[in-house]
Amino acid sequence: MRKRLQSAFHFALDPLPKTRHTAHMRNLTLIVAALVLFLAASLHADDAPKDSGKTLYHVVSLKFKEHTTPDQIKPVEEAFAALKTKIPGITSLNWGTNVSPEHHDKGFTHCFVLTFASAKDRDTYLTHDEHKAFGKILGPVMADVMVIDFWAKE
Repeated sequence: MRKRLQSAFHFALDPLPKTRHTAHMRNLTLIVAALVLFLAASLHADDAPKDSGKTLYHVVSLKFKEHTTPDQIKPVEEAFAALKTKIPGITSLNWGTNVSPEHHDKGFTHCFVLTFASAKDRDTYLTHDEHKAFGKILGPVMADVMVIDFWAKE
């Protein structure tokens, strides 16, 4: 019995001939490379393609300069809200002013939440002439801005 086991596993105990060893290493390298590519692709799954059914959120929080008046803020609100009708690819645009009782707003008073079906649509928005024109309206009264983009998860 022992001799049969030894001969049955003889291939596993003997070093591989050089050509078999080289072929074996090449195959192993290809398997490892494929695994690495698979893992890398899964790490970028949050870069969802347009037809994935996921929604890309673009969240913009604004802080106005200290002495900015409501009359100066009103055109900013109107211009930002109007971007939905001026720039293709915006799925939705909602906005409002801070009403949180937590007092962690750090002076940010306004939040605009836009959604896009794809990163390409968002990129079109970012480079669109109407977005740039809005920046010229916002610039003189803006103290700070915080922008976060994320793919919605369930």
